[in-house]
Amino acid sequence: MLIAFLREMKKTLFPHAIAAHFSNGLIPVAVLFLLLSLPTGDIYFEHTVSHLLLIVLMAIPVSFVSGLYDWKTRYKGAKAPIFIKKIRLSILLFVLCSTAVAIRLSFPDVMYTGGQLRWIYIALLLFMLSVVILLGHYGGKLSLAQRSAAGRK
Repeated sequence: MLIAFLREMKKTLFPHAIAAHFSNGLIPVAVLFLLLSLPTGDIYFEHTVSHLLLIVLMAIPVSFVSGLYDWKTRYKGAKAPIFIKKIRLSILLFVLCSTAVAIRLSFPDVMYTGGQLRWIYIALLLFMLSVVILLGHYGGKLSLAQRSAAGRK
């Protein structure tokens, strides 16, 4: 029974989907906590944002590498525009997240001192949200196309 379960898990376990959904799910939550911190000034909401960003920063490379692996093995490294877009968006996400983390670690009170850096930090998180929305959109298109192709077999 356990062996059958493990075989089934091996067939249906997709590391890239897990890694991508993990990081892409945390970014909207980080933006939510950031937005909650704006009117309330609650330091705990903003601290949660920084913790979520650190987790996302560590998860993005796992998602990226597993995505490249899937692209090479499942799609034979096809140079279709959708893959190029996803690769570029993933790199952009890493740059945006790295920058946001660097700002937050360098200026822990960035949200409470005001000024341009505060708005840059907020904009970075909003851009990250836009990027994960696009990554999810393109990932959904690939998944739907793959399911449609499987249904025609």
